[in-house]
Amino acid sequence: MEESLRQQILAVFPHSPVDIRTYSPMAFAFLGDAVYSLVIRTMVISKGNRQAEKLHNETSLLVRASTQAAIGESIQDLLTEEERSIYKRGKNANTAHHARSASYEDYQKATGLECLCGYLYLQDRTDRMLDLLREGTSRAGVIRKQEKGRT
Repeated sequence: MEESLRQQILAVFPHSPVDIRTYSPMAFAFLGDAVYSLVIRTMVISKGNRQAEKLHNETSLLVRASTQAAIGESIQDLLTEEERSIYKRGKNANTAHHARSASYEDYQKATGLECLCGYLYLQDRTDRMLDLLREGTSRAGVIRKQEKGRT
């Protein structure tokens, strides 16, 4: 079986094993934000080489809180009880701030999605995470919206 990116990172850099059940929802969201961003950036750049500004603009449409909120809401019926619990923990986490460009509700939902992404990544369940993101982007129509906004 091929090692996941997470396993490869941990093999290269010294670490102490940690029980992920001890992590806060905001710790999951912290990591999930980066994982989600990597997925989106990989998807955007795979469409072909372009100026960095165009790559950034296209990526920005997909990583904003309102888009993440729409994706998170669209996959609720696909989540297992465990996944729904993780999403809700992230959504209900007491965040000290939220993006000025997003409503507080969208920011909470986006944090729930990021929390779920971080949790699934830490469990080496990236296949499940990618399936959910693929279905969520399709259901929420964000890929079509993003394609129309492309220059």
